Amino acid sequence: MKKKLNINNIKIKKFKKPLICLTAYTAPVAKILDKYCDVILVGDSLGMVLYGMKSTRDVTLEMMIMHGKAVKKSIKKSLLVVDMPIGTYETNPKIALINAKKIMKETRCDAVKLEGGAKIYKSINYLAKNNIPVMGHVGLLPQSVKKESDYKVQGRDYLGFNQIIKDAINIQQAGAFSIVIECVPKILADKICNTIKIPTIGIGASEKCDGQILVTEDILGFSEKTAKFVKVYDDFKSRMDLCVKKFVRDLKKNKFPDPKHLY
Repeated sequence: MKKKLNINNIKIKKFKKPLICLTAYTAPVAKILDKYCDVILVGDSLGMVLYGMKSTRDVTLEMMIMHGKAVKKSIKKSLLVVDMPIGTYETNPKIALINAKKIMKETRCDAVKLEGGAKIYKSINYLAKNNIPVMGHVGLLPQSVKKESDYKVQGRDYLGFNQIIKDAINIQQAGAFSIVIECVPKILADKICNTIKIPTIGIGASEKCDGQILVTEDILGFSEKTAKFVKVYDDFKSRMDLCVKKFVRDLKKNKFPDPKHLY
């Protein structure tokens, strides 16, 4: 049986690679993932996956807490990490702490995740000093995306390349226990992996990362568009469509409900 990882063991890389990470926003999905994952992330990607939003920028703290509570009910072994949504941590470390404590208390999660590097050093550091475990996030920052064209590989040019490395170093120095690297060239992800000591979790980064994460609905084929870094393992959307068609057909032919489905 899989044992739950300790935050400190992750930080000092005392675990069997790779760290297996996926997203969950509901109790039923979390129950399945808990059998296999080391880390389950309640990501603010729920804005697009569940609510049909165009980005994560309209996701609220209340939404994250509600889904975090639902996921926590169904997991026993996985580490639970909850995204802090935009506007809850960037500008004021004290406000960041208030919001992080609220998330931790109400969801009973193990850690929170913040997007950004040097610009949010103070917030990460303040949370870490107040015993709030923080997972960092560099590269493509979905909370910074304002239009669809902003969803692109980061760090291709010299300045971007070096800034993302600096951001990763800043996150480590601030006290984060791990860091997500999203949508960057493999050479950049490899450089980060060789530069920092805390575990790296890749999403469109490099196989050399200590772990990998994807949005669960993406690997199940529910998304309209999938990034290059997504591997689709099944077309659940088509299978769901087929199930609904069969249900409609049975109703139209008076085959449901039949005697065995009645009291």
